[in-house]
Amino acid sequence: MQSIVVEGKNRLSGEIKVQGAKNSALPILAATVLCDGKTVLTNCPALTDVFSAERILTHLGCRCGFSDNTATVENDGIKNPHIPDTLMSEMRSSIIFLGAILGKTGECSLSFPGGCELGARPIDIHLAALRRMGVSISEEFGMLRCQVSKELHGAKLTLPFPSVGATENIILAATLAKGETVIRNAAREPEIRDVAEFLNKCGADISGAGESTVVIHGVKKLHACEHRIMPDRIVAATYLSAAAITGGEVTLTDIRAEDIESVMPPFEEMGCYTYISPDSVYIKAPKKIKRVKKIITLPHPGFPTDAQAILMAVLCRAEGTSVISENIFESRYKHVPQLVRMGADIKVEGKAAIVGGVSKLFGTTVSATDLRGGAALVIAGLAAEGTTTVTDIAHIDRGYDEIERALSSLGGKVSRI
Repeated sequence: MQSIVVEGKNRLSGEIKVQGAKNSALPILAATVLCDGKTVLTNCPALTDVFSAERILTHLGCRCGFSDNTATVENDGIKNPHIPDTLMSEMRSSIIFLGAILGKTGECSLSFPGGCELGARPIDIHLAALRRMGVSISEEFGMLRCQVSKELHGAKLTLPFPSVGATENIILAATLAKGETVIRNAAREPEIRDVAEFLNKCGADISGAGESTVVIHGVKKLHACEHRIMPDRIVAATYLSAAAITGGEVTLTDIRAEDIESVMPPFEEMGCYTYISPDSVYIKAPKKIKRVKKIITLPHPGFPTDAQAILMAVLCRAEGTSVISENIFESRYKHVPQLVRMGADIKVEGKAAIVGGVSKLFGTTVSATDLRGGAALVIAGLAAEGTTTVTDIAHIDRGYDEIERALSSLGGKVSRI
């Protein structure tokens, strides 16, 4: 069992390149199911979720490789449109393969990630849309059995919530479907735009990605291409948080300025000086950061839910009381008890978390409960007295390419044992 060990009270400074985006790489890897030939994805982060996606592709009949942050997928035809539970359970976003496999083969069977019975959960949005596009779906004991009745066809769809996964699944299914598909109230995240740019390079006809209405005209065939994965805006927010909590001075390179606009206001409210250029951001934090009146998580272009836990860790050391309102996920405060173990003053009341700034955090052994919660504990450890040991770091490795190496390059004392 591996752990990350953080020696606190070291100011971060320097320059660091931001890795490729997990939330772009995974749906693009799923999209390679639709493409004939060899796809090359550069700037692809070395994450356990990426390797899980490649294992699924290999099971489907593709030949996959990964070296020096370049993923390759050779698709000469999908030979097996069924994904076993053992592979589905490795990656929470594995449901994204459903739309791609249906678009390519017209049939698919897979389990819900984790093997749960399907109830009232966001995947219902995916299934309702696919049914409108001509897919027959049966659910039994956590398994989805999907079959295109006659032909996969376009539809006019209005999502009840701008779900990222549902928007991506519909786009993947619609790309090779007959006719026009219109998605209204679509998710607007930058990663969706990146997926559409990849597919359009391969011969798709998609417009409006990244806006609230997306239009897909089905085409008969897609070819492979080379594509560079966009920078990871949540990783960028993580390293900005690391600088802020340590009173540091850091420059992040290889970013896209427009993608991180939604996370910048809290840092400025904390009293950090920031300067943004088209492909980099500079942050210089004060010795003592100020509280943030309120952070409200919302669909893009609002403040991203993925950055909520990370910013909470920083606000534990702010002067005054900050309030966070989580409006995307019901159970996104699982990291709070672990931060409290380190001396944080946090009270959760329904969707709200009230964070009282404390003069000191204390190093101890804490457990990563999820990906971003685990990153929050590492960030808190940077400012804590003594040594913080973060266990269950498999969660962190799902989204961060050697976080200990990145933070150490900025002067942190962070190691993996």
